[in-house]
Amino acid sequence: MNPNPDRNVLGTELEICCTSPMTGFFRTGVCATGPQDRGTHVVCARVTAEFLTYTKAQGNDLSTPVPAANFPGLKPGDKWCLCASRWKQALDDGVAPPVDLAATHSSALKFVSLADLQQHAIS
Repeated sequence: MNPNPDRNVLGTELEICCTSPMTGFFRTGVCATGPQDRGTHVVCARVTAEFLTYTKAQGNDLSTPVPAANFPGLKPGDKWCLCASRWKQALDDGVAPPVDLAATHSSALKFVSLADLQQHAIS
């Protein structure tokens, strides 16, 4: 058992976001973070076509595979650890994808409120 588990936005132990495709800054399937994660990839979201189009227009193409980086490209319905600031930007622009609260790291709360995350929770 991990004596210092990462916590989610609900205050409980952080759950796995997705292992197929393998997500997370550390590619462990978990939206954990650390000092080297400058993008704070901590929001576990189920991406939508609308969000993938939006983030591509912002300069971050998540739908095109990048084999050299072992990135398969995302399709609608995939879960992925998103940058907290990008999720907040998408929220402000009305295209935030749904969030898995149990798999979203507590550090997301530095960027977005729990109420906003709860309003977009995967049911």
